[in-house]
Amino acid sequence: MIEPELSGIAGEILESIGQEIPEYAQPLEGSFGRGVYRGVGEALGQFIGLIRNPDADRRASRKVYVILGRGELRNGRSLDSLQSAYRIGARIAWRRIAAASLDAGLDGKTLSLLAESIFVYIDELSADSTEGYADAQFKQQGARLRRERELVTLMLRDPAPEISEIEQAARGAAWQIPKSLAAVACHERDLAEVTRILPIGVISATVDGSGCVAIPDPVGPGRFRQISVSLAGRTCAIGSVGGPDRLAESWQLARTAFDASVSGALPAEGLVRAEDHLVDLALFRSRDLIARLREQMMAPIENLTPKAHARMSETALAYVENSGNAAEMARSLDIHPQTARYRIARLRELFGEDLDRPDRRLALELSLRKPSRGELSAN
Repeated sequence: MIEPELSGIAGEILESIGQEIPEYAQPLEGSFGRGVYRGVGEALGQFIGLIRNPDADRRASRKVYVILGRGELRNGRSLDSLQSAYRIGARIAWRRIAAASLDAGLDGKTLSLLAESIFVYIDELSADSTEGYADAQFKQQGARLRRERELVTLMLRDPAPEISEIEQAARGAAWQIPKSLAAVACHERDLAEVTRILPIGVISATVDGSGCVAIPDPVGPGRFRQISVSLAGRTCAIGSVGGPDRLAESWQLARTAFDASVSGALPAEGLVRAEDHLVDLALFRSRDLIARLREQMMAPIENLTPKAHARMSETALAYVENSGNAAEMARSLDIHPQTARYRIARLRELFGEDLDRPDRRLALELSLRKPSRGELSAN
């Protein structure tokens, strides 16, 4: 009863799809045309087969509609057009099949079951295509993320790659090279979320157990504030700004600032701008040497009582910071000038000529800076 209608139904469906869906209003040629023809033909053939045997296994026939879903993604379309095509096909198929069934004298109950079967079947086709689309989307995103990671790794290479290498890798990752870049360091566990919430155009990779995010044009109007707000509540650090061939420099600075934040030597929450803390970072990177220097320079007060040790350490730091000016020292320490002069005399008894030598005063100042938790744990 229904089989003789199939060729006419298929032709009408194909014509209506071309007329009603702008994305499909093109000559049905090449792989696109073959896919549409096959999809319509398979759908009608499978439906007739299911009418004959409702328990038939259609797993093998699902492939056609999974492939159609994948094709929509490859052609840059959403699934809306394909879903509309399925609905058009169901509408036309039902109208033609219902007319043939009435001519054959089928009762209303049978027609109702037939209609339900058509629309249930179309839902199954739609689900198959959705699966194919999602699978292709996942693979496409995976390939894009892999190329982005490779690009970040390339820009971090030492020695720096040629610009032509970066340009070639950027084309492969569909990434537009910005005029300037900065690296942000974060916890590896935060990398996916940080990359997602930052402004469009960032690319990222895991580097030596930490997250590295390359941020385009970080000094644009309002850009730093935007990034800071996005990263609030997370431990992150941003390095220097430079061209794509200098991302490695930015990363080294950002990574040092991040490590310092984790250790407690810098603020441990939110975005830290590494270039605002260069002195602290220099000390942090040299913490082992400074610990050794402290041991050497603090020898004159080593045997003092804890209270006297703390008082003379405080006085020595004030001395070098104020170039030995007793009045300034008194103000900074909130003590009487005469007390400051007394303490200076005591310093000279303990440290002798070291207080007059610029290099030793610098060594003394470095030694007297309060050690961070990270420095203490490292020694």
